[in-house]
Amino acid sequence: MILPALFFYLFAGVCVASAVMVIVSRNPVHSVLFLILAFVNASGLFILMGAEFLAMILVVVYVGAVAVLFLFVIMMLDVDFTELREGFLEYLPVGLVIGAIFLAELLLVGGGWVINPNVAKTITAAIPANISNTEALGLVLYTKYIHYFQIAGMVLLVAMIGAIVLTLRHKASVKRQDINVQNARTPELAMSVRKVATGQGLQDADAAEWVQ
Repeated sequence: MILPALFFYLFAGVCVASAVMVIVSRNPVHSVLFLILAFVNASGLFILMGAEFLAMILVVVYVGAVAVLFLFVIMMLDVDFTELREGFLEYLPVGLVIGAIFLAELLLVGGGWVINPNVAKTITAAIPANISNTEALGLVLYTKYIHYFQIAGMVLLVAMIGAIVLTLRHKASVKRQDINVQNARTPELAMSVRKVATGQGLQDADAAEWVQ
């Protein structure tokens, strides 16, 4: 029992310290790196709890996709954070009031939270003992909750398409493919037979009819 306890305090301490550094770091790149460290240590805590699927999802999805995307966007957009901090002191009182309200709500929820002794009886289907946690979760997710899973996938797909449509910008100087125009082309429009005099070559190779 000593070794799991040591790993728990190690992962928990590093996770809390990384979460604090995410907030107090002045450099946004350092904040994202501390966020990745917090995710990795949180996945270690999930492994200690026996939830290896959640640990894998936390590393693959959040560390491998979300946090790296944050880091990529911050480094590529070159955001002027000095300009963003100009109104910090102006909105500080409002932020403190909202933060105090959220803190009071968290304390009320945490103080009144009690584990229901009948929570184990609310499980509708018993989990077999001879399979892993990931396999048991997959059996439930892709059988009983398959419709909710598909609906969630459709919602994410619509959100992705909406983000692409909102950020899509058409530039007049960029040549784009038009399928209807391509299908309507005939051999007469696609090529032209020219009689070239011997030793002269094409003098009007840059004419409009050649560069259409």
